[in-house]
Amino acid sequence: MYHIKNIKKLSFLRWVFVDLSLKSVCSNGSFYLVKKDESFRFFSTKSACRTKNGDKLKELFASDENGNLWSHFDCRAAQDALLEYLHSTRSLQFMDAENISQNSPMFLVKLLKGVEGKESVGQSVSRFLRYHPINEFEPFFESMGLDPCEFKTLLPRNLMFLSDDNVLLENYHVLCQYGFAPNKIGKIYKEVNEVFRYKDGVLLSRLHDLKNVFLDQPMVIKLVGSCPSVLIGNGVNDVLNVVMELKAYGIENGWFIEHFCEEDSYDSKHMLELLCLLKKIGCTNEHIGGLLHKHPTILLQHSGIPATSIIGFLLKFGASKNDILSSFLQFPEITIQEYVSYLRRSYNFLSKIEMDVDSIAKLFCVHPHILGSCPLKGVRTALNCLNAGKRRLCEIIKNNPQELKNFAMGLKVTPLPPSKDCTSEKIKFLLNLGFDENSSEMKRALKRFRGRAVELQERFDCLVNAGFDQKEVVEMLKSSPQVVNQSKEVLEMKIDFLVNHLGYPLSCLSGYPSSLSYAIEKVKLRCTVYNWLREQGATNSMALSTILACSEKRFIRGKVSRHPKGIEVYERLKKQIYPD
Repeated sequence: MYHIKNIKKLSFLRWVFVDLSLKSVCSNGSFYLVKKDESFRFFSTKSACRTKNGDKLKELFASDENGNLWSHFDCRAAQDALLEYLHSTRSLQFMDAENISQNSPMFLVKLLKGVEGKESVGQSVSRFLRYHPINEFEPFFESMGLDPCEFKTLLPRNLMFLSDDNVLLENYHVLCQYGFAPNKIGKIYKEVNEVFRYKDGVLLSRLHDLKNVFLDQPMVIKLVGSCPSVLIGNGVNDVLNVVMELKAYGIENGWFIEHFCEEDSYDSKHMLELLCLLKKIGCTNEHIGGLLHKHPTILLQHSGIPATSIIGFLLKFGASKNDILSSFLQFPEITIQEYVSYLRRSYNFLSKIEMDVDSIAKLFCVHPHILGSCPLKGVRTALNCLNAGKRRLCEIIKNNPQELKNFAMGLKVTPLPPSKDCTSEKIKFLLNLGFDENSSEMKRALKRFRGRAVELQERFDCLVNAGFDQKEVVEMLKSSPQVVNQSKEVLEMKIDFLVNHLGYPLSCLSGYPSSLSYAIEKVKLRCTVYNWLREQGATNSMALSTILACSEKRFIRGKVSRHPKGIEVYERLKKQIYPD
């Protein structure tokens, strides 16, 4: 038995042959060394073994009913037997038979599992095929690049042999001869299988029509591979209309070929719709041509749908045609998808700082290029960095929208100097609570308090109304000023949970006021787990500060892991309490 010690260093290997003579199969986890002709194979059962022939996965290893592993040589013998069957017995063209046998690994596994091992694998497979005719459409569709789960519903109900569907094979051959890779044709069949029912000459004619549009055969192959629907209905005419429209803007075929992305999808109707909209808002041919030359993603990314949605978005805010035209002419150096994402993020940011609807609409109409050019920080992060409240932040943005650029993610935000009026109100509020003027406690509280004096007073009253003595609340604020930075509703929710659900007395909270500063999810998780541990007898009574103040790692190591099922319970409760 051989032990593979440093498996991580060897995991990049696909084939390892060792000139040793071993009689046993050695395993380490999911990796195996398999004997074959005095050499050994090293591979992972979690991923298929690959050989280079193009970039196609050609062989998989399978086991029979007795758990014996099939070697590379057995798989090649099975491939040869399948090739012989398809070509000699079923009379398929040699190229088709070879492509199917070498590029249908999942079917090959299925075939190997059905043969007996008394003879050589090649002979066993040949014998099996002689008496058990196969559904030839299964390996055929797999060789076209489709997974079994994809072609399961595409299999013909009343046919087993490819030769019985000459129309399918003829159209398949047209695509192959035109230059399409066989393993890419499956996508075309999956999305527009009516193409494979075209009569003689129709499919080739449509391909030639597309070539006449682009004057480039490789471009036709890329376009059809990305968007097979161009081969049906008026697809060719729609593409022609887009190309002719672009030529009117001074954009030739080379632009489309240069910026084409096979991973994207292209719908000519959506593209024409965007070009029509741009004209309606006042863009001249020169404007559109210059815009698309500078920002091709506006039209090409998702067929222009994001750009169309931007126009609709701005119209809902009351933007004029000139506003929309200006926003496109000032389009930032980013993709259209990023622009849409940043616009949405900006809208959420402005809504969360409670800016009025009219002001938001004005910003989107006049400054969309700013709102769509930078990803803004989260509202809580921005407010903490600025040391300001929502109202003040709203006023800053209204007075100078350019300030939004300073709140982008990754940029350091300089805290704002305290407002004189706001500071004087806070000082008055603190003096009424009994803070000594110019004392270190007052200075500390002024630095850490968030919000206006009216809001602070409301939160202070909330604590008093919850049952705390007024002097207790003052001491709580001296110890933990951040407690009153939370809204009244949040304070009430936390007190209700700690007192009414967990049973902690108010004196416990006043003794550790920071307990009201933690996120409610953290409090729920820690306290719920602690109560479970105490019921299991795995821990003694602990102060609330001991439960909440430590880090998660320390809490798990020092408390949760005391019980054998502690970590399991902790993770389960964590999934329940924390939102996705």
